[in-house]
Amino acid sequence: MAKLYFYYSAMNAGKSTTLLQSAHNYREQGMRVLLFAPLIDDRYGSGQITSRIGLKSAAIAFKKHDDLFVQVGRAHQDQQVHCVLVDEAQFLTRDQVIQLTLVCDRIGIPVLCYGLRTDFRGEPFEGSKYLLAWAEELIEIKTVCETGKKATMNARLDKDGQRVFEGDQIDIGHHYKPVSRKVFALDRCFGYTPPEG
Repeated sequence: MAKLYFYYSAMNAGKSTTLLQSAHNYREQGMRVLLFAPLIDDRYGSGQITSRIGLKSAAIAFKKHDDLFVQVGRAHQDQQVHCVLVDEAQFLTRDQVIQLTLVCDRIGIPVLCYGLRTDFRGEPFEGSKYLLAWAEELIEIKTVCETGKKATMNARLDKDGQRVFEGDQIDIGHHYKPVSRKVFALDRCFGYTPPEG
């Protein structure tokens, strides 16, 4: 039975590298994969999946209103698709996550999604929220904070390297760093002050 997988992590944990390695493994066995990347992520050009260590591959650029079930179904009719891989899956919509479940359940193709769990404010992204809820397999890709502790959160930095606590949820770029929850300080983001004593 085909499954929906969600590989999640903080920034700079190697999600795109892991995705590209999985794609390579399928291709090496003579299997066809479809790679998807959100159009909004244009750091390396639209329709590109690029890892920080230099690996890259062309991908199908999707927009938030695209029907991924229809796109995969058409591609599969032309030539058998063995696996679907989605980079920056946090940018999927709820409907697109449903569409990917149907790729698994109705077409029988496994779908591997790679993305962030939360934004720089500690809030879940729409795609991540539904992948965490509906994927059969949840796999954490681990990385470390500058303190040496496990990093689970994402801090946004301004041009001077100072932490930013407000702004739009999506701001594409390289001005983020992975941090532990303690360093992230949820009380600063959500304004909670613990009582004295």
